[in-house]
Amino acid sequence: MTKFGRILAAAAVLAVAGASGLVAAQEMKFFRIGTGGTGGTYYPIGGLIAHAISNPPGSRSCDKGGSCGVPGLVAIAQSANGSVANVNAIKSGALESGFSQSDVAFWAYTGTGIYADKGKVESLRAIANLYPESIQLVARKGAGIKSVKDLKGKRVSLDEPGSGTLVDARIILEAYGLSEKDVVADFIKPTPAIDKIKDGQLDAFFIVAGYPTGAVAELASSAGAELVAIDGPEAEAIVKKYGFFAAQSIPAGVYEGIGETKTISVGAQWVVGAGVDEDLVYEITKAVWNEKSRKLLDNGHAKGKAITLESALDGVGIPLHPGAARFYKEAGIAK
Repeated sequence: MTKFGRILAAAAVLAVAGASGLVAAQEMKFFRIGTGGTGGTYYPIGGLIAHAISNPPGSRSCDKGGSCGVPGLVAIAQSANGSVANVNAIKSGALESGFSQSDVAFWAYTGTGIYADKGKVESLRAIANLYPESIQLVARKGAGIKSVKDLKGKRVSLDEPGSGTLVDARIILEAYGLSEKDVVADFIKPTPAIDKIKDGQLDAFFIVAGYPTGAVAELASSAGAELVAIDGPEAEAIVKKYGFFAAQSIPAGVYEGIGETKTISVGAQWVVGAGVDEDLVYEITKAVWNEKSRKLLDNGHAKGKAITLESALDGVGIPLHPGAARFYKEAGIAK
C-alpha cells in the first residue's frame, strides 16, 4: 500500500472508531475515485487528490493547521482497469467519480467512437482536466522494435479490457496499417507486462500515463528498455482525425538510458456522476485548488505540478458538474 493509501486507511479506521461521539456533530461521507493500475500514474495521483480532499470526522480543521479538505469526507482512491471501466462504474453507480482519458469521456457522453454500440452515458460530468497523458510504447531492450510497424509478429500487451490504453493501442495499430491479428496480443496491466518482458515472454507493451511512469522507470533502470516513437504522417493523421490527441515529446533522461522520444498524448480528466450532490462536488472542487492541496500535488508526484487551476478546463468535451461549474465561475475561469 502507498504512503497515501496508509494515511487514508488509518483515517477511515479512526473515523469509524470515533463515530459514536463525533458523527452526531459531523456526518461522515465516503467518496470513491476510480483510478488505474498501481504501476501507472492514475493511482498515485488519485491517492494525492483523495488525501487533499479528505477531512474525516475528528480531524483538525484547516484553520487549526489540519486538513483543508471537505469536512466529514473520507475520499478513497481505488485501483481499477482505467478509463472505460471507470466510466462504466460511474454509470452503474459503483463509483462516485474516476479518472478518464478525454477521448473516452467524450465518446461515452456522446455515444460515439467506442460507445457507438453501447449507448450514451449521459450522466457523465466533469470535475477537472488534470494533466496530459503520454501514449508510451515500451519495448524490450534488444527486441528489434524501432517503429510501430516493427510490432508485426511481436508479442505485445495492449492492456486490459476496460482500459483507455487498449482503445488507443488499437487506434495506433490501425494508423500504421496493423491490427491485433498482426501481433501476438496480450491483455495485461504494465506491472505483469514488465515481469513477462524480464522473463523474455513479451516484446513490448502500451501504457497511457503521465511521465515519468513508475512501471516504465523501474524497467528502464533494472533490465533496460526502449521507447518507440509514435510520429510521422501516421501520428499526424491520428491527431487530425480524432482531435483529442496532441503531438508530444518525452524528454531525454526521463527514463534511464532513453533519449527524447516523440509520441502523442491525451488529457487525463476527473469525471463524476451527474447525480452526486452539487454542494459536495462544489466543496470537493474547491478543496482540490486550495494552498495545501497545491503543496501536496507539487511535492507528491512529478506530474502533480502539471495539475493547475489555469488548465482545469482545457480539453473538457463533456458538461461540467453543476458543483464544479459553480466553483469555476466564482474563480473567474468559467462564464
